[in-house]
Amino acid sequence: MNFAPAHSPFEESAPEFADVREAAALAAAGQRLDRAAAETLYRKASLHTLAFLAHAMRLRLHPEPVVTYVGDRNINYSNICVCGCRFCAFFRPPDSGEGYVISREEMAQKVEETLRLGGTQILLQGGHHPDLPLEWYEDLLRWLRETWPTLHIHAFSPPEIFFWSEKFGLPVPEVLRRLREAGLHSLPGGGAEILHNEVRARVSPNKCTADQWLMVMEEAHKLGMRTTATMMFGHEEAPSHRLDHLFAVRAVQDRTHGFTAFIPWTFQPAHTRIHCAALPAPAYLRLLAVSRLVLDNVPNIQSSWVTMGPQVAQLALFYGANDFGSLMIEENVVAAAGVSYRLSRRDIHKIIRAAGFTPVQRTMNYTPVQPQPEA
Repeated sequence: MNFAPAHSPFEESAPEFADVREAAALAAAGQRLDRAAAETLYRKASLHTLAFLAHAMRLRLHPEPVVTYVGDRNINYSNICVCGCRFCAFFRPPDSGEGYVISREEMAQKVEETLRLGGTQILLQGGHHPDLPLEWYEDLLRWLRETWPTLHIHAFSPPEIFFWSEKFGLPVPEVLRRLREAGLHSLPGGGAEILHNEVRARVSPNKCTADQWLMVMEEAHKLGMRTTATMMFGHEEAPSHRLDHLFAVRAVQDRTHGFTAFIPWTFQPAHTRIHCAALPAPAYLRLLAVSRLVLDNVPNIQSSWVTMGPQVAQLALFYGANDFGSLMIEENVVAAAGVSYRLSRRDIHKIIRAAGFTPVQRTMNYTPVQPQPEA
């Protein structure tokens, strides 16, 4: 079944839009976009044109009428963090009475529930805890692997890895090797925010730089680990910084081919120390479509129902996204910023089918898994 429109909807016919027509023609022909063409489309193309181009590219990469999602749970093993990022409403400083480190008993309950609900993986992330030794993380991974050998452990993030490298005086590849040997399977793309050092110096000055984030990912890929890449946008960056981010991810992917997916989502400002309005849906869809066009070497683009809600996430399936993200049995970080959507597997299937696609549960590396009851 072909979901693409029968003809190009390019609306930019006036002479001053000649550059848009040229860039759109490149994208429609499946040619790689350079920075100038990407900038032209992002700044000047109509949302309708971007949707047409991104969806056409999605169909070239994934012609089957399928939308995938993963069954997993976000488990925040601790909320104690010394970074103090201005965009984060979830962390607590080390001296806070609201800080915690998860117990094995609570972790076991969360994992067991995830498996009962048909999940296949957990995503572990926490803050930059100043007191936990690297052995604590290794022991946790070994225990998870030995107790639930079929569970996929998608854990930590480049800022956490780099923090441990500096804290324990170990090279990044050694930290990754030790964690992988303990049971780590793959690395999520958390902590990317915007991969531009001037922006990071304002919003997350105590976290690793953009270059260090990219380096950790490249080292993980060299070890054979697959990872995702993310972008949190709509805070103190300019549109050009978002394109910097996309082209930085594309450059690493050209060398390593280790990213399985790209996941952009909009900053949620409530309860944070950045005062701005949340970006509206059209701004999210515009960036999503441009992401699909620029990241021609990243196979999958995820929509974000967790931040944008189910209706916009469904619409994103026609703006370049071929993946509906996660069942997200538990999510705490975005919820701390005042946004809390919840969808069951039945809800996800209904939304995907209403858009004209077949829902397929997958693993982190996009291998289909046995269909689960729509609970």
